[in-house]
Amino acid sequence: MAVGRDSSRPTMTRVLIPLPDRDFDVTEVAVPWRLLTRRDIEVVFATPQGGVAAADPLLLTGVVFGQLGAEPEAKAFYEQMTRVRAFQNPVRYGDVDWESFDGLLLPGGHAKGMRPYLESTELRAGVRAFWALRRPVAAICHGVLVLARTVVPETGRSVLFDRRTTCLPAYMEKAAHLATFWKLGDYYRTYPITVEQEVVQALAHHEQFVRGPITLFSKGKEHDAAAAFVVDDGHYLSARWPGDAYKLATLFADKLIARQGRASFRGLDRRPPGAL
Repeated sequence: MAVGRDSSRPTMTRVLIPLPDRDFDVTEVAVPWRLLTRRDIEVVFATPQGGVAAADPLLLTGVVFGQLGAEPEAKAFYEQMTRVRAFQNPVRYGDVDWESFDGLLLPGGHAKGMRPYLESTELRAGVRAFWALRRPVAAICHGVLVLARTVVPETGRSVLFDRRTTCLPAYMEKAAHLATFWKLGDYYRTYPITVEQEVVQALAHHEQFVRGPITLFSKGKEHDAAAAFVVDDGHYLSARWPGDAYKLATLFADKLIARQGRASFRGLDRRPPGAL
C-alpha cells in the first residue's frame, strides 16, 4: 500500500530522501536533513525494504588514519538524525506515494553498499514519475547517477538528456582513489568508469556537464559558501560532493519554500493533478 501524506496532520512541505540499506554519505544526508528540518520542512526517508539505513562507517571513523571522513558537525547531525522517528521508520521504495511529496533529494556515497540504490529499477520508476511533476529535485555526487539512469520510455533518453548538471568530477574521484588505493583498493571507485563519464553519456551534449571550479577539496560551510558549487537548472539542482552539501540544502529549501508560497498565493491545494 502506498504511503503518502497523513491527512490528520497539518499540511507542510515534505521532502523524500531515498537511501540504500548501507554506505550512504554521512554529510550528503545529514546536512540536508538538518537544514531542511530547521526550516520546518518534513523529511521522509525510504529504503529498499523499509529497513533502517546505515551510513558508510569509514566516514564516521575516518577513511585513512582518521582522516578524509565527515566533519564533526556533519557527524553530530547524523547522530541526531538517527534518533528521529522518520529515520527509524523509513518507507519501502515500493510503498512511496510519490505525488504526496513536494521535493526529492538524491544523496550519494561511493562504497559498494550504494550499488543497490544506484541500480534499483523500482526507485528509478518512482523518480521518473516524480520528475514528470516538475517539482524540485536535488541530487549530489553519486545521487546524480540515479537521474542519469532514469530513462523516459517514450524517448529512450535519460531525464537529464536536455538538462545542465554537475556530479562528482572525475578529477576528485580519481584523486581520492589514487590516494587510498594502497590501503582500501577500489573503495573510492564504485564502478569501473567514473560518475562523470556515465553522467556525460546521458546528456545530449558534453557542454551540459558543468564541472565547477577546481577547489582543491575545500569545503563549503553553512555560513561560508565560497568553496561550494551548485548548478541550478530550473526545478533541478545538482552538486558535486559533500563540500557542496550546505549550499545545495539551502538552495533546495529556498526553492521548496518559494514554491509553497506561490501555491498559497494562487489558492492551490496540495492535491495531485486531476484530483477532484
